[in-house]
Amino acid sequence: MKPTLLSKDINESIGNPVIGVFAPCDPRIDEESRERSKNIVEKVAGQLAGKIKLPTGGYAEVVFSDILIDSEKQADFVAKQFKKAGVNVLVCVPDTWSFPQLTTISLLSQFPEDTPINFTSGNSATRPGVVYTHATVGAIAQYGRLAHMNIGKWPDTGQNPKMSSKTLEDLTDWCYAAVTFQALKGKRVVVFGHDSMGMETALPHVMETRNQFGLEITRLDMKLLADMLKKESYDKEELQRLKSWLFDHAKDRIELPDTKKDEDLLEQSLALYLIVRDLIEELDAIGGGFMSQLEWGSDNRGIQLPVADIMESLFNSTFDHNGEKPVIPFATEADVQGLLTQVFMTWLSGGNPPLFMDFRKAWDREDLQAFSKEHGYEIKGDEKWMEKGFVDGVNSGSASFNWAAKPGASEKEIMKKISFPKAVDYFYYLGNSVHFKSPGEIKGIAARLAFSSLSGMFSMIWDEAETVDLPEKIAQQICEGANPTWPHTFVVPKYASMTEYKQYAPANHFHFTWNLKQARLQYWMDFTNVLSNTPWAARAEFIEGEDRPLPLLYLLNGGEKATKKLKRGR
Repeated sequence: MKPTLLSKDINESIGNPVIGVFAPCDPRIDEESRERSKNIVEKVAGQLAGKIKLPTGGYAEVVFSDILIDSEKQADFVAKQFKKAGVNVLVCVPDTWSFPQLTTISLLSQFPEDTPINFTSGNSATRPGVVYTHATVGAIAQYGRLAHMNIGKWPDTGQNPKMSSKTLEDLTDWCYAAVTFQALKGKRVVVFGHDSMGMETALPHVMETRNQFGLEITRLDMKLLADMLKKESYDKEELQRLKSWLFDHAKDRIELPDTKKDEDLLEQSLALYLIVRDLIEELDAIGGGFMSQLEWGSDNRGIQLPVADIMESLFNSTFDHNGEKPVIPFATEADVQGLLTQVFMTWLSGGNPPLFMDFRKAWDREDLQAFSKEHGYEIKGDEKWMEKGFVDGVNSGSASFNWAAKPGASEKEIMKKISFPKAVDYFYYLGNSVHFKSPGEIKGIAARLAFSSLSGMFSMIWDEAETVDLPEKIAQQICEGANPTWPHTFVVPKYASMTEYKQYAPANHFHFTWNLKQARLQYWMDFTNVLSNTPWAARAEFIEGEDRPLPLLYLLNGGEKATKKLKRGR
């Protein structure tokens, strides 16, 4: 027997997450009920298809089997079907009673232990699929494996029942988390430079990140970028197109002295975007980071190079000079834990642009009352920003252009709100910053990943949040008091008080992704065994209709944190 030489024609979809929908059944059940079960499988698969958006483009593939799993033989057959199709996310939709070990458990045992599995069923007593769900998830939890239940609603009668919109919404949220978990395994990010400014909270925990998330961190020296800039290793015609695009949008808002040298510095900073973009593509990476400080642009012992603010903003945006593009989460200051936070939340949201910010100043009510009085603003009493205060989120780089306007705004609307002032003095004016003020009423999740060597575990400190508009005079004075040349976003957490927010920040950076639901983040933390930290006194442990229900595995093992620590030790 001779070995087979594999084809060099590779299907690029191989390795992408694939959702497999199936149903168990009891061989004693009447044919009409069996046909109904098959119809449910097909209908659920149809409702999920085209629903789970991938940040890289397209949607997660959904497949289904019309073989009802009555016993081990069918379990083996469906497992082979799913493996051939590349299925790595399982959705079980039981509509009848059946026997757990003979059916789903026999199927599940043929997949890796961390394969996500969801049981979505109606709440019918006719042919109780819900009873099967409780029996099967109970068995799975007893042998220490994670499974999620979605006891929803679909009609008890009829051959083509359709799940309720809330049942579909809950399943969709779970699928986003499962797809993110599976899709990122084997992916990589690339970070230029070492650990900027000695920030321990930004360290690339290479082995821990690989073990827990399946992500690789490629690290390259900034000298490569300096050399490529000097060698002009970029497409010069494309550089001029990028520059023309920027000037078309913002010529009157680009601050440049009347010297050729200074305009050359802007060109170099734009060329940096093209160089890093091509390197990211060459490495097939899904995100990046750039150290910058101190060696790159603010240590006068070396040759000063242009700031990377525009480059970083472009990566985090949904467009550039070539039109629409996927977001490439990108972190300033080589902040790897910040980068990972952005990567995970971008994928969980289906590709929404992340905002990278300094946790610059938490303004509480007393601060604002005194500040308003000092600057002659008469408080009306109904200002949202006065209710509990807000955080001024501001940083020199990584602010997605999209955050200059509300979600759904056009490129033109966004770019007309952005200016490009000279970089601040300690960058020796080597290029341009990015400045805007984010509008109010943008909602999502503000969060930050952290790591502890004591437990060997990652945590996510998070809260729902919303941006607020300030009176123009107050907003400008606050910008002036921090840095008027950088982007500013005024963030109000939903549950955290300003005292809690100030005391419990895990780092000097935090990150915001709009239209990200907390249930998706919670499901993802279940899959990745990340500790969920919401130490806010005003937040209930479980908010019905918003949080995902606690997995049974956690209830049997002393709670979520206790179970995750037990799993860490296995």
